Amino acid sequence: MSQPNAPVSDTAAARTTGARLVVDALLTHGVERVFCVPGESFLAVLDSLHDETERIQTIVCRHEAAAANMAEAIGKLTGRPGVALVTRGPGATHASIGVHTAFQDSTPMILLIGQCAREHLDREAFQEIDYRRMFGQMAKWVAQIDDPRRIPEYLSHAFYTATSGRPGPVVLSLPEDVLSDACDAVPGAPRYQRVAASPSTAQIGKLRELLESAQRPMVIAGGSGWTPAACADLQRFVENWQLPVGLAFRFQDTLDNEHPNYAGDVGLGINPALAGRIRDADLLLALGPRLGEATTNGYTLLDIPKTKQTLVHVHQGAEELGRVYAADLPIVSGMPELAAALAALEPSAGKLTWAGAAEEAHRAYLEWRKPRPIPGDVQMGEVIQQLRAHLPNDAILTNGAGNYATWLHRHFSYRQYRSQLAPTSGAMGYGVPAAIAAKSLYPQRAVVALAGDGCFMMAAQELATAMQYDLHVLFIVVNNGHFGTIRMHQERHYPNRVHGTGLTNPDFAAFARSFGAHGETVERTEDFLPALQRSLEAKCAAVIEIRMPQEASTPGATLEQIREQGRKLRGE
Repeated sequence: MSQPNAPVSDTAAARTTGARLVVDALLTHGVERVFCVPGESFLAVLDSLHDETERIQTIVCRHEAAAANMAEAIGKLTGRPGVALVTRGPGATHASIGVHTAFQDSTPMILLIGQCAREHLDREAFQEIDYRRMFGQMAKWVAQIDDPRRIPEYLSHAFYTATSGRPGPVVLSLPEDVLSDACDAVPGAPRYQRVAASPSTAQIGKLRELLESAQRPMVIAGGSGWTPAACADLQRFVENWQLPVGLAFRFQDTLDNEHPNYAGDVGLGINPALAGRIRDADLLLALGPRLGEATTNGYTLLDIPKTKQTLVHVHQGAEELGRVYAADLPIVSGMPELAAALAALEPSAGKLTWAGAAEEAHRAYLEWRKPRPIPGDVQMGEVIQQLRAHLPNDAILTNGAGNYATWLHRHFSYRQYRSQLAPTSGAMGYGVPAAIAAKSLYPQRAVVALAGDGCFMMAAQELATAMQYDLHVLFIVVNNGHFGTIRMHQERHYPNRVHGTGLTNPDFAAFARSFGAHGETVERTEDFLPALQRSLEAKCAAVIEIRMPQEASTPGATLEQIREQGRKLRGE
């Protein structure tokens, strides 16, 4: 019989489990929180996390889609991979929406999936899916770890892959017996390092030549991979060269929107004056964005494959350059590396023939963001401006998808980098979990989620998560009783044939109070500011429901006007 205080043998000390190796790897790579919905397939990991509550916070969500969206939001906010942990089958399929958003938004993220035991694989065992096939087109890398001794290697590869080049999601499948069985301890890999390219001296020299020979240059900046320092360098560059700057769809926080060089957001519902400026430019510097469908207004702003503008396209991933647009000067570079080189680039005397263009573009933006009257007793443009006036500059605003977001994009002024969290993938249900993740990361910052009624109800259960972890998020729900964006397209293509877009909703303020949160209802513009102040002063999460008529479809058009457009298109 062994003695209670007998020394542990060298052999025993060298044994561990796959789950412990997973948690050790997360610690090595600087992970501070994971988001999950518990499942029996990764109970061993939960058990190992139990021993590390001081270093890794486990945030339990009510739906795997929310857990994945929260991990994606962390990746957006920090530039480091957010981590979600879900179970096999239904858990993984629920979480796939966050992986898709991370891929389209170029966000570093790691999804860990508990898998069936190895001995049961390829039998269509309980909840079995081959994740390499399932996630093959929506992740940068998908793998299954079948040997626990290789866990440090695989996790290291995952962090490098998620953050290097064009960032994106990585999916790792973890069979439950790989996690639970005892195995030999193996040395862990060192903490990952971001790997990025830099522009060459010759490329920067060519960019200078193109700028100094231009008459109407224009910048479109955005995409992922920026940092506060890189944004400051970008600002220095556009100031030195007096360049007007548009910011790519849902990357409106890359430059202070009050800056005199800011020309507006280049996305859905673009200011026609800004669209015209881009079309008329003779030199276009696309610094960071993919130039995807939303940023190019459905691929109509720029000709394919060769733009009439001289195009400089800078992107983190070589595979993106030339994918749609054949640039005159394609440059593979990380954003900090690019911005540092541009900040050091001084114009030659007398070369800026476009002086005054930036100020003119900014004036057009200021005119565009003025609220226009819409039907009903709530003027959303004024509401958004009141929201901006009463939030600190570092407040984080999140949203999902829907026409309600057009008021936020048009009328809100983002003042510093990483104050906007929104999916370029157009995913509904994103804003609520993203706001919860943001508040968990920055508890001292104001965090506001703006959601439509349809968007909110896709993640409304996460109010419970906000309350469980005492995260004082403000959720603003714009309730118009239908899927507004789809109804808009329906009326444009099939006028007066409304079907499948109506919604029946709860009293959202009462719904909030049922969770123990603060609830408010706003039916007039003048009711909003008092409700906002009470909500911000509440010592808990809060919901403000704003009730709007369906006729108020967008900042620029009513449903009847859209319906009339549809009639004309159909020749009626």
